[in-house]
Amino acid sequence: MKRRQFLQATTGTAASLLLPRAMAVSSLKVAVMVPMSGPAGLFGPSAKACAQLAGEAINARGGVLGRPVELLFGDAGLAPAESAQTALRLWRGQHAEAVIGNHDSAVRGALTGLFRGQVPYFYTSVYEGGECSHGTFVCGETPQQQLEPVIPWIATHRRPKKWYLIGNDYVWPRNTNSAAKGYIARTGASIVGEEYLPFTVANFDASLARIRDSGADAVLVTLVGGASVNFNRAFASFGLSDKVLRLGTLIEENTLAGIGVSNAHNLYSSAGYFSTLQTPPALDFANAYKKRFGSQAPVLNDIGESTYEGLLMFEAVANKARSLDAGKMDAASDGASYSGPRGSVVVKARHVTQNIYLADVDDKGFRVQETFAGVGSGQNCKV
Repeated sequence: MKRRQFLQATTGTAASLLLPRAMAVSSLKVAVMVPMSGPAGLFGPSAKACAQLAGEAINARGGVLGRPVELLFGDAGLAPAESAQTALRLWRGQHAEAVIGNHDSAVRGALTGLFRGQVPYFYTSVYEGGECSHGTFVCGETPQQQLEPVIPWIATHRRPKKWYLIGNDYVWPRNTNSAAKGYIARTGASIVGEEYLPFTVANFDASLARIRDSGADAVLVTLVGGASVNFNRAFASFGLSDKVLRLGTLIEENTLAGIGVSNAHNLYSSAGYFSTLQTPPALDFANAYKKRFGSQAPVLNDIGESTYEGLLMFEAVANKARSLDAGKMDAASDGASYSGPRGSVVVKARHVTQNIYLADVDDKGFRVQETFAGVGSGQNCKV
């Protein structure tokens, strides 16, 4: 059996254990930091499953640079300092040669400060933009990708004149809304309200009264997790869903399940992936996921699936650089490409140009209404 064929038939450390000594290839350990606890712990099971599926697919192709991938999982749902300690143990203690990160921006800041460009780090989450640390690569959606093509589409098809912006009080909602204001202004609409709330807020009556009294006919929602669920449920019970459209940039399948489709009239979501995508790559991915994990598999969603994308991006950049050195990967990254569940993806400025999908909700869940092909990240990181 040829060496490449043998590697394609094996995964993890099994390949290095079974090869003849002269041909032995060590596994390539990759740390995968996903939220297994905390507010984002809901996404941990799907993120872990998607990472496992990606690792198996990569190993079936012969691994990365001829080495089978071995995944080492760490909890990124902890506080930034604790998450960094976990990453340090996987990197220095267990000798991970690359890191995949699916977590919030505070943890990302802690990890870039820890790594300092010494190990390639692939960040997969929806985020606010602006991450240009050397050795850091991003496949998550930016505000420019989620909003620049979408707000004009909504202006054309729904013609809102007054927007209200509401989000949690941290960097991602604030930067998202900062970008949104320019896109909204270009459509001739105005901003009639803007507010940021702590994660602990559970009662939204005062905010909903302000939205009603403002005369807004569109709301941009940058609330996260439980806050988004509670707000959107209350929005419908307040009688606003028939009159006012909502656009969310972090409303995925788990959040929608909490909201309930009966409370999602006139609700839109903008993302790089939905589990209901009917493109051949997305259908192949969904079928492989179901076959691998069965009927009890964690719900597929944009955030979990992004972990799969992160591993594909790592494979593409490493193969183009022909190296795992973070500096060499930096220099070679522009133009690296791959095809995954989201479609064709091209690396530029250590971010990605990717398809963006706009969905509304019917009684079966998300229904993709429009595809915006090859949307740039709007980032200008030097390589």
